[in-house]
Amino acid sequence: MTNSVPQPTTSPAATGITYAAAGVDVEAGDRAVELMKDAVKATHSASVLGGVGGFAGLFDVSRLLTYRRPLLATSTDGVGTKVAIAQAMDVHDTIGFDLVGMVVDDIVVVGAEPLYMTDYIACGKVVPERIAGIVRGIAAACAQAGTALVGGETAEHPGLLGQNEYDVAGAATGVVEADALLGPERVKAGDVVIGMASSGIHSNGYSLVRRVINHAGWALDRQVSELGRTLGEELLEPTRVYAADCLDLVHSLNGSAGGSDLPLRGFSHVTGGGLAANLARVLPKGLLATVDRSTWELPAIFKLVAELGNVPQADLERTLNLGVGMVAIVAPEAADAALARLAERGVPAWAMGSVGTDDAGASSAAGASSDPDHIQGAKGVDGGAVRLVNAYA
Repeated sequence: MTNSVPQPTTSPAATGITYAAAGVDVEAGDRAVELMKDAVKATHSASVLGGVGGFAGLFDVSRLLTYRRPLLATSTDGVGTKVAIAQAMDVHDTIGFDLVGMVVDDIVVVGAEPLYMTDYIACGKVVPERIAGIVRGIAAACAQAGTALVGGETAEHPGLLGQNEYDVAGAATGVVEADALLGPERVKAGDVVIGMASSGIHSNGYSLVRRVINHAGWALDRQVSELGRTLGEELLEPTRVYAADCLDLVHSLNGSAGGSDLPLRGFSHVTGGGLAANLARVLPKGLLATVDRSTWELPAIFKLVAELGNVPQADLERTLNLGVGMVAIVAPEAADAALARLAERGVPAWAMGSVGTDDAGASSAAGASSDPDHIQGAKGVDGGAVRLVNAYA
C-alpha cells in the first residue's frame, strides 16, 4: 500500500489570507472619507485646527481664558434601534440628526454650549455612499446646533454585523460659566413649565414601536391617512435638535452674567423614560411639578402606537416623548417672553404646568410606585416629583 502525497490546493491559506479576504475593505473606507469630508469641513470654524483624517481632532479653546470659571460638560449617546428603520428603508442621511440631538441636547440642559462632537460608526461592510450619507446627516445636524464635527471613526466588523447592518454613537463636549450653570438648585415654587414640541418619536422607545408594528403586521411602506405619509417615513422623521434654540433662550432671558436668581432655571431633555421621569431629574427634592395633559394633543403617531398595540397609557408615558421633546423651567414673570422667543424661532411651545411645594411624604418611593401619574426621581437622581393630571386634549 502506497501512501498518497497531499496535493497543494488553492485555499485562502495557501494563497495568503488578506485583510480584504477577512471582510475588511480599507479602500472602501478611504472612499467614504472622500465623500464625507466636505460636509464635515462645513461644520468647522476657526477654532478647529487641522483637517479631516488626523489621529485626533484639535479645537482651540483659548477663548475660555475670558471665562470667569469655565466648566466643561460632556455627553455620549447612540440612536438605538431606530437604525433598524433606516436600514430597512435604505435611507441613511437623516439618522445623524437623531444622533446629534441625543448628545448635544443633553449638554444644553445645564446651559452649556456644545463646542465639538465626534462620532463612531460600526458596520458589517463599508459601503462608501451609505457611510458618507450617515456622516453628512451628522454634519448637517452639527451645523444646525452650532457644533463642530472634529473627528470620527468607521469600523468594519464582518462576522459580527451583517453586511447591511450598522450602529452609530457619538460624544460631545461643551462649556458653561460656573455661575450660569442651570439645574435643580435654581428651580423654585411658582416656576412655569414650558413644553417644546417634538418632531415625532425622536430616538427613544423604538423597541416598543417596532414590536407593535410587527405585531400588527404593518409594512413600512404602508400609506397611513392619519399620518399623511407612509409609516416608515413617519418613523424615520429626524429628531428635532433644540441646542441652538435653548442657547438662544438662555442668552435672551439670562444674558451673559451669572447669578443666583436667573429667570431661566433649567431644561429637561425628554428621552428614555418619558416626560415625567426626565422632568423629575431636574427638580429639587421637596418640589413637585404639576403637568396638565390637556394643554396639548397627542400627535397621530403616538395615538397609532397606542391603538395598534393596546399599549397602556402608563407604559406609553414612561417610554415615549408623546409630543414633548424638551422642557424649559422659567420664573413666572419670564414665561411670556420665553414663549414669544421660541415662537420667533419657529419652535412650537406652550405653558404646560407649574412647580409647587410637594406634600409631606408624597414623594416617597412607595407613593411614586403606587400611582402611575406621580413620578419621583429617576435614573438614580433622588430629586423632585412630577404629577400628570387630566386627559390629553
